[in-house]
Parts: sequence; C-alpha cells; structure tokens
Amino acid sequence: MKKKILAIQGSSLAKVNTETDTTLLLALEAQLRGFEIYYFEPQSMSYQDGKVYAACKVIKLYSNQKQFYKIKRKVNFDLSLAKYLLIRNDPPFNQQYFNTTFLLEQIVHKVKIINDPHAVRNVQEKLYSLKFKRYMPKTLISEDLHEIKKFIKKNKKVVIKPINGFSGNEVKLLKNFNSKLIKTYIKKYHQIILQKFLPKISLGDRRVFIINGKVVGSITRIPKKGSILSNMSKGAIARQIKLTKTELKVSKLLAKDLKKSNIYFAGIDFVDGQLIGDINVTSPTGLMAYYNLTNINLAKYFWNNV
Repeated sequence: MKKKILAIQGSSLAKVNTETDTTLLLALEAQLRGFEIYYFEPQSMSYQDGKVYAACKVIKLYSNQKQFYKIKRKVNFDLSLAKYLLIRNDPPFNQQYFNTTFLLEQIVHKVKIINDPHAVRNVQEKLYSLKFKRYMPKTLISEDLHEIKKFIKKNKKVVIKPINGFSGNEVKLLKNFNSKLIKTYIKKYHQIILQKFLPKISLGDRRVFIINGKVVGSITRIPKKGSILSNMSKGAIARQIKLTKTELKVSKLLAKDLKKSNIYFAGIDFVDGQLIGDINVTSPTGLMAYYNLTNINLAKYFWNNV
C-alpha cells in the first residue's frame, strides 16, 4: 500500500499569497487527512530509466500564519511513489509547462495526477470554449490585420488578449483600430483574441468552480473602479453570487464535457451571462475566496470525490 504522500508541482513558495492561494487550501486539507506534502517546481524534474524524479521539499504547512510552511527535509523523489500529484504551477502554458506534461504522462498509471497531464495539454484554456460558441460574445481569433480592422470597426469596442495569457495580463480595451499595438501583439503572440466588449464587466464576472464533473460553487469578482480586469491579482474584489439559469445550464454542460476530457478541477468564467473563453484547467483559483465568503471549504469536496 502506498504511503500517504501528496506531491505538488507548483510555482515558487515565495510567491504564494496565503490569503488567496487555492493550492495552499488543497494542501492544508490533504495534510489534515494525514498526507505528507512533497513540493517541487517544474525545473527540478528529471526523467531517467522510466522514472520521473523531482527535487522535493517535504514541508509542513500552517494556516493563518505569515510563515506558512516549514521545510522538514529535501529529497530527490520518485514521483510515482506519491498517491496523488497536483499540477498547480501558474501559467503561462509555455514550452516548459508543455514538456512537463509529457514527463508526468509516463507515470499516470502509477499515480493519480490532477489534472491529467494529457488533458491539460489538450484543453487549451482560451480556445476550448469555442465548442460552446453560441454562449460566447462575438469573437475573432486571427493575426490578419485586415480581418482585425474589420472586426473592430463592426463591434466598436473590443477586448484584445493573447491566446496564452493569464491573470489579466495584456488584456486591453480598444475603442478603435490601433495598428501599432496590434502589430506588437501579433509579433509577440501570433494569433490574438478579440471579443466584443461587454460593459457589464463593471458589475463583475462569474467564476464557476467545477470538480469531478459537478458545479460546486461560484463567486463574482468586481473590478476596481476604472478597470475591466476581474482578476483578484489585479485588485478585483470577490463577492457571493447566485448563478442565473443560463449560467448554471452552460456550466453544467461544460462540467460534463470537461469530465469526459478527463479534467477533474476547473474554473469557468462568465461576463453578463456569456462565456468569455476562459476555461481554467492548468491552475484554477478562487477556492480560498469562496471559503472566506461562505465558510464552505471546497477542498473537502475535492478530496472526498477524487
């Protein structure tokens, strides 16, 4: 029988915000259930002779403390010996992220990995929702300047963002065709996403939590005054919200589809009842905010249903 070890592939512990971090909430709950936490960053992984190793910090976690972890020891660990492994490093989904999914795929028959590395690779966070385009605002994905100019002229105000963007970075509102900016984006990102601007973003978006094919909770995130960004890392404030019938219907459709795609944990974003294209599967966030608002710890549901 395997030891109760939870391995977590994450970003630097120095970057963890203890007030908002979903990974910390999941790990604390696992620790309460008797799991030992082995934490590693993607650059510490190695493959040799059919085994995938990582230079892990074995840590003890503390809640409600500024110094939230203590390193018990450091080990070069065969990741297949863990009972569970969470992929929780922050986007972007770059070449390093892409490569680590292939390494982890070598051990999926030995350890339960959440989310499944093959699924993480296949479910492109900004493009997956195109399967449900009827529930999206007018959208253009292109690097053709002529098409982009036509789209902006037709829709007046549009939001521009990179396909592999995250945390609201490089998301801008355009009120007219800005050739210099768009050429810069195309040079940097190739194809870009443009969507008809939804002014009700000022009232907040909806972040819907999906666990094991079920809609388990939601919050609204209200941008700070003058901003269109609903990311809490950009100053947005979380509030409780009840989903509309349409939002719940679409969320259930996506939850079912994501489960078929082998995605266990995801976050779906809506603005004004419309999918804005963000299906977060690499490192979904918001569970801590939901817990603080409702006193419902979805980390318990997460581990009860794995």
